[in-house]
Amino acid sequence: MINPMDLSEHRILVTGASGGIGRVTCILLSNLGAKVILVARREDALNETLSLMSGTDHVIASFDLAQVDLIPDWIKGITDQHGSLHGLVHCAGIQRSNVIRNFDNQAVQEIMQINFNSAYSIVRGFRQKHVHASPSSIVLLSSIGGLVGMPGNTVYTASKGAIISVVRSFSLELARQGIRVNCVAPGIVQTDMVDKFRNSISESQFNQISESYPLGLGNPDDVANAIAFLLADTGRWITGTTLVIDGGYTAR
Repeated sequence: MINPMDLSEHRILVTGASGGIGRVTCILLSNLGAKVILVARREDALNETLSLMSGTDHVIASFDLAQVDLIPDWIKGITDQHGSLHGLVHCAGIQRSNVIRNFDNQAVQEIMQINFNSAYSIVRGFRQKHVHASPSSIVLLSSIGGLVGMPGNTVYTASKGAIISVVRSFSLELARQGIRVNCVAPGIVQTDMVDKFRNSISESQFNQISESYPLGLGNPDDVANAIAFLLADTGRWITGTTLVIDGGYTAR
């Protein structure tokens, strides 16, 4: 039986692999035959993800992506040791809710550093000679917050809107190198990050948000399936786009 999403012999690096969407993506990619390089800060959490994956030849590479200037050399070192990458999934990110008057410049810079600067730097590293195979595919994680207004989340939404914008330019610049670049923009899916957000607001506020999703809140699997679609040959003629996965939220 032909599986158009077969990723056998594909080596794919996934950031944010210690939990949430990143963890579920690693598990799915391993089930599709990929060799996964798992990236996050906490090695114990990466080992937990690894224990849930299928297959062999996966690699744990703990790294703090806030060190954006070191990312290109770091990713080059990984591929020198393990071989060129056929795909990159950048899930790492942070979300902090706060109103405008309570944000200072340091808080803004911290969020942008992780959510946008690290994405830019890891793509810059991926495009280096011998780091990526050709063809190859990059999927960055944005959010519907990059498409619609979210009071109390202005900096987070700015960082995710920047991802949506930069993907279009990346795709045009890197097409000649055989690299496709896309992003996914999920709505609220039930992860630890969302649990923290839920605890920062009242139960009635969260219920109101939940009711705004015609298909209900999503699961990490819903996003992982879309990521795998864009990595595999099923997405071979797709680049520079944002795939919205939000249970109908933005259709209102």
